[in-house]
Amino acid sequence: MSTGTGADSAPGHTSTPNAAPADRKNSMFSSLRIRNYRLFATGQAVSNTGTWMQRIAQDWLVLSLTGSASAVGITIALQFLPMLLFGLYGGVLADRLPKRPLLIATQGAMGLTGVALAVLTLAGHVHVWHVYLAAFVLGLVTVVDNPARQTFVPEMVGPSQLANAVSLNSANFQSARLVGPAIAGVLITAVGSGWAFLLNGLSFAAPIAALLMMRTAELHPVAPQPRAKGQLREGLRYVAGRPELIWPIVLVGFIGTFGFNFPIWLSAFVSEVFHGDAGTYGLFNTLIAAGSLAGALLAARRGQARLRLLVTAAALFGGLLLVTAYAPGFWLFAALLVPVGMFGLTVNVVANSSVQLATDPEMRGRVMALFMMVFTGGTPVGAPLVGWITDTYGARVGMASGGLVSLAAALGVAVVLSRVGNLRLSVNRRGVTFVPSARRDEMVAAA
Repeated sequence: MSTGTGADSAPGHTSTPNAAPADRKNSMFSSLRIRNYRLFATGQAVSNTGTWMQRIAQDWLVLSLTGSASAVGITIALQFLPMLLFGLYGGVLADRLPKRPLLIATQGAMGLTGVALAVLTLAGHVHVWHVYLAAFVLGLVTVVDNPARQTFVPEMVGPSQLANAVSLNSANFQSARLVGPAIAGVLITAVGSGWAFLLNGLSFAAPIAALLMMRTAELHPVAPQPRAKGQLREGLRYVAGRPELIWPIVLVGFIGTFGFNFPIWLSAFVSEVFHGDAGTYGLFNTLIAAGSLAGALLAARRGQARLRLLVTAAALFGGLLLVTAYAPGFWLFAALLVPVGMFGLTVNVVANSSVQLATDPEMRGRVMALFMMVFTGGTPVGAPLVGWITDTYGARVGMASGGLVSLAAALGVAVVLSRVGNLRLSVNRRGVTFVPSARRDEMVAAA
């Protein structure tokens, strides 16, 4: 987001000019050639499947216990509240501590959380406050796990494969989203939510084993930062001085807070609009996952993160939410969830990779903690509000409100970028792009 001729690209690429030719030669799965990353991806595929099983089971259990979309929103809010309160401190820890041992500890703690909830549910003693507490504890662990996991990726693959690996991480997560909800729907219908929680807890053995099997000599470790005063403020100042970091974070903050509330909307559509069951809820999540997987794979193939793609994908995501909210029939609604998932995931991947590539390695933990704090930490504010709107005015109005905010945020960031960067919109055969004002004047004069 510089003001030069490359203003429509993530500036992180300009800091590694030698990486660009290699990126163009990369295949869609090029980072999987690296053994350590291949182990990591395999372990994550197993635990991600378990995570999606628990998400579906958790949402459905809360809805069954309370009959309220607002209660689902409270559960989501409690899971992400620690990120809002302590997210930046998690980034400081990720910069200070070796990533691999830290991840072994956090993955083990997350597994124990799933097992504890399974025991309560299978014993028939689960209450909604138990689910709330489990969600909050899981959120506390995620405060450290998320920035550590995000910043461990470049240590496994190096800078030349970072964009591809970030995209494949998202593809991995969304592939699990295709399988997890389907398994959860069958388990909930057949034997109850407790077994989904148990399988999720046990699934964390896979990433722990993968981390233990890695060849440490093949990593690209970043030296842990020594403990010092003011490291949190240092991270904030670092971001504040770089527009190429601020505006992707602002955009995903609005979309993460108001546009990614699918558990609330989909559970409400299932129960209020289409009068379905847990299988219907699983189907809707699977369709969003299919679109998200397509978006992640396209991003992996693309290899570059451009500002115009980020803004365009965000605008299309918001617009599609509005259209989907008022889809008149079941199958049209279901079909529209696929492109909604695709453009939503594109926003996430493009913003994530552009921010990581534009950040110095020693600051990456704190910057990515801020990114995730804004992206997911806004959920404690957005989820209860969106849940209240959904309960009060209905599922369609609830989803439409999220789409309207996402669309407005995309258009607002586009306008701000054009003013801050002294850019203007240019319409040509390549589409709508941002160009510096002087360059546009030259183009007009030449015409």
